[in-house]
Amino acid sequence: MSEREAGTGRAGAAGGQRGTRSVRRIDVATDRGVFMISVAAELANMHPQTLRMYEARGLIEPKRSPKGTRLYSQEDVERLRRIQEMTADLGLNLAGVERVLSLEAEIDTMHARIEEIELEALQAQVRLAEELEAVRRSFRAELVPFPNSRPPSTAIVRAADARSPFNNKTQKRK
Repeated sequence: MSEREAGTGRAGAAGGQRGTRSVRRIDVATDRGVFMISVAAELANMHPQTLRMYEARGLIEPKRSPKGTRLYSQEDVERLRRIQEMTADLGLNLAGVERVLSLEAEIDTMHARIEEIELEALQAQVRLAEELEAVRRSFRAELVPFPNSRPPSTAIVRAADARSPFNNKTQKRK
């Protein structure tokens, strides 16, 4: 491992010493505009005028500084690369790119809606199971087996409708 890789900051003898620079990483939200147009164009491998044209077509919307300077985010740069891929590699014109991006946005919206509906269905299923269990519990309190009926039966009857065989005999004797 060289001294530079080790990060010692010294890479030579007296008179020819060079220091390495320390780079501090700063995490920035991917949707925050931080790149000026020249940097964004370089990152996306295109001319700054192309970025201006894409902005005019509504394909990209950079943020603006208080003084009006275009500021591109990491998400913007990724979108520019995607546009570049569609035009250069797939041979789409800008109208085709607009349509693809529009359809992708619709798909994303539909996926989000599907997730909402699936969650609502799951919650409804849980509520239904809870209500079903409550009904089952309420019936357990009211339903009793009645095996001593005539003719003999193992049917379930409501407790209020059930008469014990003893009560039936006493009622018949009267």
